[in-house]
This record gives sequence, structure tokens and C-alpha cells, in this order.
Amino acid sequence: MTTTPETLGTPVRLVVADDERMVRTALRVILDAEPDLAVVGEAATGAEAVSVVRALRPDVVLMDVRMPEIDGIRATEQILATLPAPPRIVVVTTFENDAYVYEALRAGAAGFLLKRAAADDLVRAVRLVARSDSLLFPAAVRSLAAEYGRGRAAAPPVWAARLTEREAAVLRLMAKGLTNAEIAAALGFGAATAKTHVAAVLAKTGARDRTQAVILAYETGYIQPR
Repeated sequence: MTTTPETLGTPVRLVVADDERMVRTALRVILDAEPDLAVVGEAATGAEAVSVVRALRPDVVLMDVRMPEIDGIRATEQILATLPAPPRIVVVTTFENDAYVYEALRAGAAGFLLKRAAADDLVRAVRLVARSDSLLFPAAVRSLAAEYGRGRAAAPPVWAARLTEREAAVLRLMAKGLTNAEIAAALGFGAATAKTHVAAVLAKTGARDRTQAVILAYETGYIQPR
């Protein structure tokens, strides 16, 4: 069983990266009010975000897309490329339908949040990402893929032929945002089996997580976003 802050009974450790102090303060106030969440660091630039994350090794990073020095996309790439057990990164953005958001997801971000999101939605999203058990806002990811992901792949994916029929069904349900338990119920097997199939999908697609697997499926045309 993969350990998470929840299974260990310790708070999810967070870093907030945004060039606006008021935004960082607001996020910290909301998140620190929850007993299972703890903001352990802040950053005002992309470069500072990389440095703070390397030093503090948080579980989740809330990353602004547009920041000085290097943007959130490059910061995400650097964090994921240089840490052996990188945190989950959630892009925080002003606009939902934004090419920058899609590029951040392609770079390895696990999902995105709007800055105008309600406090309850913010907390719920952080908990979901920390569990790594579902896709954050699957309809929005599908919409982004439809607009910015079409035509990215020149040929059918090699990994498509490696998926079993059941794994293919699991990938389609992952794209709909179903949890392991929901996938298990939909396909008629146990949650442990669902988790095994999800792991197999990630391994065969070469994806870091669910979000990356779904992005790959959309970009290659294996799943149609519309």
C-alpha cells in the first residue's frame, strides 16, 4: 500500500507559490485552518518555488502559472525532473481556458484550480490531489485537451496495443474522473484490482499519474475529448 499523509495520520504539507502576497496570504489562511493541511512554505517567483520545494519537500504545491524569473510551467518541469519523489503540483490560475494551463498539465501538473474558487472547493481539491485517487475537474481537462491538444501526436500511440481490454476500460473511466472505488463498482471487481489496473495503465503509457495518462490518451486520439 502506498503511504500518503492521510494514511500516516500527518497533515498534508503544502507550498504556495504566487507572485502576489495577498493571494499567498489568502491561500495560507484557508488551508492552515484545516487540521489535516499545513502550509510549510511560500514562494514569490518560479525560481524561488523550485528552491523552496527542494528544501522543504512538501506533498502538494499550489503553483501560479505566471510568475517572474521562470513561470509556473518551467518551475513544474524543474521540480518534477530533479526530485526523486516530487510533490503533486496544482496550477492556480485566473483563467480556466488557458493554453498556459494546458502546457502546465503536459509538463506534469496534477490539475489546476481557479483563483476565484470557493474555500471549500480549494480544500477539497488539495485533499483529492494528495490522495492521487482521481482526476481533478475532468470536464475542464477534457475541454482543454479539445482546444489545445488536438493534432499533437503524429501517429497512434505504441502503448495502445499493450493495454488489455480491461485496462482500456479503466483508462476511459479515469478520464471521466472516477476514483478507484468507482472504477471497481463500474467494472465489477474489487478496489484493490482497480488500483492494480490503474498502476498498469500508468506503467504502459509511461505516465507519471492519472492526469498525464488522460492527457496522453486525448492527445493521441485514443480517447476523443468531445
